[in-house]
Amino acid sequence: MINIRKSFSTKLSVALLILAAPIFVISLGVLFSQSRKMIRNEAIGHASSVLNATMQQLNRHFLTIETATNANLWQVEQVFTPDSLLYFANRIVSLNPHIDGCSISAEPDMFPKYGRYFSAYSVRKADSVTTVIEEPYDYFNKVWYKTPHQLRDACWVAYYDEVDSLELTLDGMLASYCKPLYNADSAFVGVISTDLSLLRLSHEMSAMKPYPHSYFMLIGENGRYYVHPDSTLLFKQTIFTGADTRKQTDQIVLGHEMTSGKRGNMMVNMDGADCIVCYQPVPGTKWSLAIVCPDSDVMEGYHRLIYIVVSLLVLGLLVIILLSHRAMSHTIRPLHELLDKTQSITAGNMDVTIPRTTRIDVIGRLQNSFAQMLESLNYHMKSVRFVSDQTRQRNEELLQATRMAQEADRQKTTFIQNVTHQIRTPLNIIMGFAQVLSDAGSGNLSDDDLKNVTDTMNHNATQLNRMVQMLFDSSDSGLNEEMNCDKTDTLLCVQEAHQAADVVRQRYPGVSISIQSQLADDFSVLTNRTYFMHALLELMYNAAKYSDGKHVELQVSADEAMVSFAVQDQGNGIPEAEVEHLFKFFTKVDDLSEGLGLGLPLAKRHAQNLGGDVVLDTTYHGGCRFILTIPNTN
Repeated sequence: MINIRKSFSTKLSVALLILAAPIFVISLGVLFSQSRKMIRNEAIGHASSVLNATMQQLNRHFLTIETATNANLWQVEQVFTPDSLLYFANRIVSLNPHIDGCSISAEPDMFPKYGRYFSAYSVRKADSVTTVIEEPYDYFNKVWYKTPHQLRDACWVAYYDEVDSLELTLDGMLASYCKPLYNADSAFVGVISTDLSLLRLSHEMSAMKPYPHSYFMLIGENGRYYVHPDSTLLFKQTIFTGADTRKQTDQIVLGHEMTSGKRGNMMVNMDGADCIVCYQPVPGTKWSLAIVCPDSDVMEGYHRLIYIVVSLLVLGLLVIILLSHRAMSHTIRPLHELLDKTQSITAGNMDVTIPRTTRIDVIGRLQNSFAQMLESLNYHMKSVRFVSDQTRQRNEELLQATRMAQEADRQKTTFIQNVTHQIRTPLNIIMGFAQVLSDAGSGNLSDDDLKNVTDTMNHNATQLNRMVQMLFDSSDSGLNEEMNCDKTDTLLCVQEAHQAADVVRQRYPGVSISIQSQLADDFSVLTNRTYFMHALLELMYNAAKYSDGKHVELQVSADEAMVSFAVQDQGNGIPEAEVEHLFKFFTKVDDLSEGLGLGLPLAKRHAQNLGGDVVLDTTYHGGCRFILTIPNTN
């Protein structure tokens, strides 16, 4: 057994026998047992498909006629005069190429000027449309007039236009969509009838027949022929006429199926020949359409089966040769695949893979050897790629660090410029007023002027001291000092709120500040007063500086965990895009505004180091509301 598995030639022989043996048995058996049934089923499917396509075309014709008639119906009823009837009859035919004629007929003596009868009639002849007042004849008993009159509703009728005495008529058989007409008082006044030539429809259907001798037939509710290749049967005979109840029972069954409005297919003996008949009802009517396909046409190909059998014998020999070649190709296919992949590797493509095989012959062992060699090569290549990727990653990190250093240098320059500008302004003011005092002397200034000068110098000195204190607090030394601060100061919350408001009023004399408190005057907590006041004053400075100056409010409240100081104003508020940058150091909403961009970040840090926080209340839309919280130590 092992020798057979290793033998290349033996495996080829076994493969040839396995592939060639069942060819003739399977092909001949399937051919004779299934071919007749398959051909007939295919013929039924083909005939049904053609019937469906023809029915769709017929439905489009009927729908076009119904739509055109209904679209003009209300206008005909609204303006029921001889001229308008002539106009609308011509309009319906002219605008719809699938309509062959249209008549609008009035009740007796409706228009005395024209006598007892009046019927406007338009007919299509070639590419022209002719409209006339029909010559007087008793159309009240015609099926296209009498049926809708009796039903009081729209209907389809078929009839043979045999009024040879009239000057203008359509030749042959007609299908007509008839609808009653009523005046404003709901009284019956006439019938509008739109015609489709069954002769033209029959020609259109004949062009779609699937087999040379197949044909369509259209019958009415009583089985009468409306469309049939034998014109002598039209409107004169039914599908039951002359049918022998013993020999032509299938034709009688077909007639009952069609007149009952059913759909399906069956084998029927028509005029002595077996035929496949597919039928289905015509929507909107009591008619039924069928396609008749002679069995001789359907099975014509089957009768040539003998030639196919001979061809299969020849083909069988060719198949054996082909399978032999294919078996050999399949056996040595791994060698070709190995050759292609090794050539690809030689060309520099290292992404190819050589799968391992369970074969133990020489080809299998060769394939496994190549697979192992490729795995080793890929391992070493991956090591090289890993080192290369690490180098590239470090280069990218170095580039990122360089960019960060450049950005830090830029921020440092911007910060120095900003600090220089912010400190220079109050220094210049102090130096300027000091020079004024030096030049003029205190005796040359009034008390009010002297007070204004000293107040201004004191205000700018305080501002300068605040900025210096902010710079220190933002440094590492300030952070360390703050982290190690004592939180043992007894803070009277309401009293501290009033003191903070007084400080702000001194700096901004025109600002109105109101204080709302839910706490008792002696309510106190333990914290660090210095950093608490720094945080609270920064929030109140911002509210006084950026509000309208009249509606600054400080609300003091507490719960079990925290004491809250809410500072709100009615200023312009903070743009939504800038909210996420509010608490970043050295960041300002407006680069030209006063300050170093340290107030809010330091206030938040002070509060957090005290165990609380500073947050922006985003639910407040009247301006800005910042909430400072510190732990409630009670």
